[in-house]
Amino acid sequence: MPARILVAKPGLDGHDRGAKIVARALRDAGFEVIYTGIRQRIEDIVSIALQEDVAVVGLSILSGAHVAMTQRTVDALRAAGAGDIDVIVGGTIPGSDVARLLESGAAAVFPTGTALEELVRAVRELTETPTPA
Repeated sequence: MPARILVAKPGLDGHDRGAKIVARALRDAGFEVIYTGIRQRIEDIVSIALQEDVAVVGLSILSGAHVAMTQRTVDALRAAGAGDIDVIVGGTIPGSDVARLLESGAAAVFPTGTALEELVRAVRELTETPTPA
């Protein structure tokens, strides 16, 4: 069964071309992808993640609010008892913010220009089930 990935656009950012490209790349790589559309509230993203039983929530953020939105999403997932769902974030992210995002609980960060192959590889690593020893 393929891993389920939620691709979400939190906040008021209305530009979703990149999110759609990412969703298609993940789908083409064999993942089951749920795309929320634009202008989603964090609470709704978490609710959808729980309902759809996803392994990863991917946030696409171009508005500059990536640190706050990532932290709020991670916190909301933990509060809902779903802290095991990995959160990844991509978009217009300065290199100087990558460490802050990882410290906030993001499992991976993909600034503008990240190759789709790199993103797919990272999501595959996050969702692989380790074989028992």
